[in-house]
Amino acid sequence: MAVIPFVAPHRRRSAASIAQSPAVSRANNFDFLRLVAALSVVFSHSFLIAEGSEASEPFVQLTGNQCVLGLVGVFVFFIISGYLVTGSFLRHPAPGRFALKRGLRIFPGLAVNLLVCALLLGALVTTLPLGDYLRSPELGAYLARGMALTTQSPPLPGVTFVDNAVGNIVNGSLWTLRYEVMMYAMVLLLGVAGLLRLSVSLVLVAIGIAAVACEKALKPFGDFGEMAWLLGFFASGMAMHFLRDRLSFRWPFIVAGLAALVLFSWLHALIMLFPLAGAYLIIGFATRNDRGLDYSRHVGDLSYGLYIYGWPAENLIAWLSHGQAAWWQVFLGSLAVALPLAYVSWHLVEKRALRWGHARRHEVIAFDRTISQAYRRARITRDGKSGHGL
Repeated sequence: MAVIPFVAPHRRRSAASIAQSPAVSRANNFDFLRLVAALSVVFSHSFLIAEGSEASEPFVQLTGNQCVLGLVGVFVFFIISGYLVTGSFLRHPAPGRFALKRGLRIFPGLAVNLLVCALLLGALVTTLPLGDYLRSPELGAYLARGMALTTQSPPLPGVTFVDNAVGNIVNGSLWTLRYEVMMYAMVLLLGVAGLLRLSVSLVLVAIGIAAVACEKALKPFGDFGEMAWLLGFFASGMAMHFLRDRLSFRWPFIVAGLAALVLFSWLHALIMLFPLAGAYLIIGFATRNDRGLDYSRHVGDLSYGLYIYGWPAENLIAWLSHGQAAWWQVFLGSLAVALPLAYVSWHLVEKRALRWGHARRHEVIAFDRTISQAYRRARITRDGKSGHGL
């Protein structure tokens, strides 16, 4: 990652250092940056839902038809996730506890979102009689496939929001969750195998860049091909965690990183090479402490809720306008719906689920110890048999 400057490891950490503390400090910009990323996703989707295409989205035009702004928002999510999730496992290398924390961050909020979309939004919009709608097997299939993190958004019976190419899609934002969970599993496996380190992270970044370069060749690999396409972003966040004590976030380097992104765009390689400079800029900004940006201490972390409710809220606005709303009306109208839902999701679902998991951490730690002891006994037995055979 040539654009990332190194600072001598023995030097005292300055105020501009990317590292915050051995554990992730709460005094940072992570929540704000994730909220901006979620807003960018909703922004780009407003064009798709209102116009049936993202061709007129400004970032598409700015980058020469390389990507929408919302896709950059997805990159931000994956880079931040790679950074934080790696640190989480390294601080508490207990597989059960790690899996529980990751699962509680995704699935409770998702389950409620699916129910809201199925039982409220779908019931409002469907052209079927309500009884037929509720008895339709498609309703159960929507909930089951949603919880299984299928990448193709399943339809709801008789539901069409707007007459265009995406009018039947209930929630087109959920496709990334499957690959997010696959990244979690990768970190868990690497951690258990003792391979969660910088060198492996850099190899994964290289694999991710190569996967974007060879995108068409990934199709036969299905989900693993899609995961590989996103791997460079997540792995660059992993690498930034290991490099955090040796990096400095200062204006000359920030300018160099921004210039690198402009160069990548000019080369029509913005997506492929984004991790090389984007990860430094994102993590460097996220680990700053700008108190004026710390909205979450007042209202909670709204980023995940906004991400999963943004598309359904845009569908609602488009449907209420009979498909006549302009993109900006869809965008602003959806925020008026999705932000309150995100607030409720955080305070009534996500935060409570995380507290529930924290209250049971001792049970999970005991489970992890039991598994570890069983593994050690099995290994001793196996080694003993091997030695006897010799």
